[in-house]
Amino acid sequence: MASSTLLASERFDSIPVSHARQFLEPGPVVLLTTRHAGRDNVMTVGWHQVLEFTPSIISCVVSRGCRSFDMLRASGQCVLNVPTSDMLDAVVRVGNSSGDEVDKFAAFGLERAQAHDVDAAVLPQCHAHLECRLRDDRAVERYNLFILEVTHISARPSPKEPEYLHYSGDGVFMLSGKRVSRRKLFRPEMLGF
Repeated sequence: MASSTLLASERFDSIPVSHARQFLEPGPVVLLTTRHAGRDNVMTVGWHQVLEFTPSIISCVVSRGCRSFDMLRASGQCVLNVPTSDMLDAVVRVGNSSGDEVDKFAAFGLERAQAHDVDAAVLPQCHAHLECRLRDDRAVERYNLFILEVTHISARPSPKEPEYLHYSGDGVFMLSGKRVSRRKLFRPEMLGF
């Protein structure tokens, strides 16, 4: 009872609902690469989440106004490249530009290599690359939500705990921080494997 009394006496400010991401940010910012009709594009994406472990299913929101939306829709393939904190300025610049106006790879010093399993580029500067194929497009028209299946992952062996970028809105990023293990308490069978 004492804890509810304490909470009732605390002051809480109302926050605009458009700021929900500041509290529920799903994971690191990624650079989504797509290829269609012989052209490559890259965009910054912060709205994605893991939906299933096996097969590995991820959802990803791509704004309809972005060139990548049409390219992903047409090709059904992409790569989610996971950058580290040393790429922050490039990540922001990519997100603030249009592939219709600038070659983002050249303008922001992004190298390209061919993906292993899909017809799209991987960004070698990034720590990891999740190659994906469109698994389900039923939510694309209504929500710009692509359901992707990860078909191949490549990642650098070090550092073991890279510093990823997390976007909290309004031009503010957080860097992944201290990791805390609770493996002794963890029960993987509860995940449904």
